[in-house]
Amino acid sequence: MSRKTAEAALEHVNVTTASAEETAQLMCEAFGWHIRWQGPAKLGGRTIHVGSDGSYVALYTPPEDLKQAPGEGQPNHVGVCVRDLDATEIKVRAAGYHPYAHADYEPGRRFYFRDKGGVEFEVVSYA
Repeated sequence: MSRKTAEAALEHVNVTTASAEETAQLMCEAFGWHIRWQGPAKLGGRTIHVGSDGSYVALYTPPEDLKQAPGEGQPNHVGVCVRDLDATEIKVRAAGYHPYAHADYEPGRRFYFRDKGGVEFEVVSYA
């Protein structure tokens, strides 16, 4: 698969999760990201922006009176591209999560896992 430089780049994905703090900690540990911003969300609750300098995931935990049904409002998954898939899987397992759906097909290798807040991650490497 050829890679072209896009005119537009993904800036962020917003995800509703039961615990923005827990998901942010996982993303920092597993992917080497950092918290870019955190604070109150415009509808109440809490938001944490976690990622690299170029892009991030906005993790939103609503207040109790706005909680939604499990899975409602969440994206299908968050795709994270890493250089070393095996090393990242070791970190994910060490954090207590269970990778599944391992696959090795064009254009790369991948696995999936869910955090405790229900967010599904696809971790992929094109190396």
